[in-house]
Amino acid sequence: ADVDLVEVWSAIGKAGAGIGAGIAALGAGAGIGRIGEGAMHSIARQPEALPDIRANMILAAALVEGPVFFAIVMCLLIVFG
Repeated sequence: ADVDLVEVWSAIGKAGAGIGAGIAALGAGAGIGRIGEGAMHSIARQPEALPDIRANMILAAALVEGPVFFAIVMCLLIVFG
């Protein structure tokens, strides 16, 4: 059969971009999970520091998610672009 190598490599690139988006999402989930774990341990040790710990936890989670959203958008642009 006549196979067009450009289409094959394009399909491989799109599959790689899809896998990259998945890895980025997994990394974000793991990172935010670790942030939550640390916050829970800190709150268990010092319950009176709950407001400060909660604010720092939300800020850290937002800083983790920013680059991940960028990576996912870039991967999706490659897949659908």
